[in-house]
Amino acid sequence: MNKLLYGVAYYDEYMPYERLDRDIRMMKEAGINVVRIAESTWSTHEPQNGVFDFTSVDRVLDAMHEAGIHVIVGTPTYAVPTWMVKEHPDVLATTANGPGKYGARQIMDITHPTYLFYAERIIRKLISRVSGHPAVIGYQTDNETKHYNTAGPNVQLLFVKYIRDKFQTLDQVNKRFGLDYWSNRINSWEDFPSVVGTINGSLGAEFAKFQRKLVTDFLSWQVSIVNEYKRPDQFVTQNFDFEWRGHSYGIQPDVDHFEASRPFDITGVDIYHPSQDDLTGIEISFGGDVARSTKGTNYLVIETEAQAFTQWTPYPGQLRLQAFSHLASGANMVAYWHWHSIHNSIETYWKGLLSHDFEPNPVYEEAKTIGKDFARLSSHLVNLKKVNKVAVLVSNESLTAMEWFKFNFTSTKKYNDVVRMMYDELYRMNIGCDFVCPTTPSFDQYDLLLVPALYTASDELLERLNRFVHDGGHVVYTFKSGFTDENVKVRTERQPGIIGKACGISYSMFVEPKRVSLKGDPFQVGAEQNQVHTWMELLTPTTADVLAYYDHPHWGKYAAVTQNDYGKGKAVYVGCMTSEAVIGKILEHAVEQAGLWGIDQEIRFPLITKNGVNEQGKTVRYYFNYSDFPGSFVYSYRGGLELLSGEAVNHGETIQLEPWGFKIIEEQ
Repeated sequence: MNKLLYGVAYYDEYMPYERLDRDIRMMKEAGINVVRIAESTWSTHEPQNGVFDFTSVDRVLDAMHEAGIHVIVGTPTYAVPTWMVKEHPDVLATTANGPGKYGARQIMDITHPTYLFYAERIIRKLISRVSGHPAVIGYQTDNETKHYNTAGPNVQLLFVKYIRDKFQTLDQVNKRFGLDYWSNRINSWEDFPSVVGTINGSLGAEFAKFQRKLVTDFLSWQVSIVNEYKRPDQFVTQNFDFEWRGHSYGIQPDVDHFEASRPFDITGVDIYHPSQDDLTGIEISFGGDVARSTKGTNYLVIETEAQAFTQWTPYPGQLRLQAFSHLASGANMVAYWHWHSIHNSIETYWKGLLSHDFEPNPVYEEAKTIGKDFARLSSHLVNLKKVNKVAVLVSNESLTAMEWFKFNFTSTKKYNDVVRMMYDELYRMNIGCDFVCPTTPSFDQYDLLLVPALYTASDELLERLNRFVHDGGHVVYTFKSGFTDENVKVRTERQPGIIGKACGISYSMFVEPKRVSLKGDPFQVGAEQNQVHTWMELLTPTTADVLAYYDHPHWGKYAAVTQNDYGKGKAVYVGCMTSEAVIGKILEHAVEQAGLWGIDQEIRFPLITKNGVNEQGKTVRYYFNYSDFPGSFVYSYRGGLELLSGEAVNHGETIQLEPWGFKIIEEQ
């Protein structure tokens, strides 16, 4: 990719009246150079079984090409047409809640042979028609694909075959999953029950892993079809999304992003985030770091918000701040869902760049400035290369297992809360990081590895982590790490098992903290922040130094946070869930111990800085102010050029940032 892409999703089929020419004129004025089409309108393209009508696709492609706007074409497989369900009602996914009902999107069984037959047919019809069109630069397979909890009889049969291939014998399955409990033992493959009702967390977690594999296989299948038609100068992507908590939040439970991204030319993501007073940039950074890490290269933001909901309509300046925040994490494209606000159905008030009147508005006017700057600065900002010395190890398997075994009966905290607890503090102290997963071949390129709640892990992975420390790496573990093996079977040795060797600790008891703090406020955060909540492990050091003890009349003899020298490296173990302030101080200490504390750490949130190297080999530094108040910092690097204004910046100069403002400095 040799330029930045600035785009929108565009649905000519949704328009209440003819205005394609007018939309294109307004897009050109806004600097829009790419649109995404077709992924949402299967019933328009195939109104009846085997009857195809690509009129809307053809007219948009021709008009966009004439205007010099690129097009990404989506395979329209995530929302099935009525005729298919009428003729084949069993294509709807059967879940733990029973048979599916038509109406919403993403309600089908992605393994159903009938669905796959029709999906392949529409993919081939559409892609063969558009692949030669000069406007088309790439393809998106499906849309925010997941397994949709499909668990019907055909899926159960596939799962049994998967289990048989993986474990070979039922004796192995019974032993590894502990199925003697409550007479769940399976003595014949023909007796293998539906997993929907299982009370066995090991079996349930394996089924969730299998469901994630269904997504990986389904997307790989779509890519293989599209690859038959795509030109060498075209790409294939997918818009992965994240755990949803009213906005993009954490690792997606239903998709293994690292595995599912393998067949794609470039990873795409959908990132939605709080705005107005709640805009921090954390979700933009988190989603971007995950996307970049899946393939170790730049990525596409296929969907993000323009206006969207009432609580997301951006303050003046925030749309610009958001767009360039994506670039700072390594995005080569920023595209809004969507161009126009629609006038019917469930997403009527998820507003696009244009409001329902289709007229220019303040958000659109701000988008015009972004488009101009993207075009003007593209050669300086495209293909930004980022090299980080810190990584966060995330595990879909641990996420699933902790759904089965929650912290306690009353807690709402989950795996992603632990991930974000660590990630957010790295972000606030301006430490750039990557994400790695259990199958990452080597962690050797990193100096510091953060390991949140690695509840389930193989012996091989834990031994690799020990070697990483022994060879000079630094690790920060949280509670609930190393507790079970890859089959969610609790290890029989004193916890935390294998990693206890590197961490220099052991424990056999854990409790729900009530009125617990850290003795003596060792991290100097003040009484209000010096709190322990949700979960605490009663640690006994073997060789580790204690960084903090619990302050409690009965648990006070136990360690809460420890650090151990092991070989050439160090391992920190955090045995409890703490406040943001405490975990922030622990991570500051770890960053310093790893020798990674530098100039950027003198700047703290709400001022955020990110950097990378552009195609000219020059370092580009972004400085953002996520605040409604002016900010400033001292520029401590080699002199450079502020790209937005064209003004020179000198070493030691104090730089002012307007509320929700930013600067981009290219070192000279």
